[in-house]
Amino acid sequence: MGLKRLTPRAMPALILSANLPDIDSFVARWAGAQPIAEHRGFTHGVGGLVTMPLLAAAIILTWEKLRRGKEGPVNLGGLLVCCLLGTLSHPLLDWMNTYGVRFLEPISNRWFYADTLFIMDPWIWITLILGLELSWRGERLGRDWTRPALWAFGAMLAYIGVNFAISSRAEALASRQVQATGIAPRLVVASPPPLLFWQRRIVWRGDAVGGTGEYDLLQGLNHARLDPRITPLNLDDPRLAAALRSDAHVRAFYFWARMPIVTIDHGRAFLGDQRYSGGGVGRSTFLIPLDNGRPSS
Repeated sequence: MGLKRLTPRAMPALILSANLPDIDSFVARWAGAQPIAEHRGFTHGVGGLVTMPLLAAAIILTWEKLRRGKEGPVNLGGLLVCCLLGTLSHPLLDWMNTYGVRFLEPISNRWFYADTLFIMDPWIWITLILGLELSWRGERLGRDWTRPALWAFGAMLAYIGVNFAISSRAEALASRQVQATGIAPRLVVASPPPLLFWQRRIVWRGDAVGGTGEYDLLQGLNHARLDPRITPLNLDDPRLAAALRSDAHVRAFYFWARMPIVTIDHGRAFLGDQRYSGGGVGRSTFLIPLDNGRPSS
């Protein structure tokens, strides 16, 4: 879109700074911390916005010094602007999915969620790749090479806006349907699938029970179908309280879990998260045993 006019090495600076916040998982593992609790925290929050652009700029400047500036001197101000924009793009896009991000770290560990995009949305990738390729083509032909990139960026923002509206509508309809059953919905999440962006998988929970549902924009604005099955959350299971006291991994998972649920399977207790259940609330693909493999008597 023209940022390379600010400084040589603008593209590598954007790529590096846009990916650098995810070093948190590797650093956490190296430091003996729990990656699931550290991920999308400091490096994705206000702390990261201060440190990550400087780290990315330092890497670029070091690389340029080793290469002896073969593409001309780097403009420090322009380089820092690119690194800041690249770093900012990472938590903003992470915020768009149901996994969430902690914007205020290290001031606050509160999670923020937009429930707008699939965690790796293919339509975003296609839009940006097309914009980049058409921009490069325009540059080779001596045309206005910023226009295709600006159009692609605008299309991406419009796509995000449409998806935000779809998720908001799905959550509002599902909330009203849950209330109609006599249960007060404490949280309703509309999770976008890959490719089929007009659909949503709905997960909801009250104080002690939860359930799932589906939403499809193409079947009408009022179409939100809830599964009639209601599943207990079992958060009062004594094995959860005991595991939280004794197991650091369970504490880290519980901190990360937006919709924690305890599943009982053949007498064993597992901690999971409703967001990532497969085929039902109580069949999460993220499961941690709470009883060290010992079934309840």
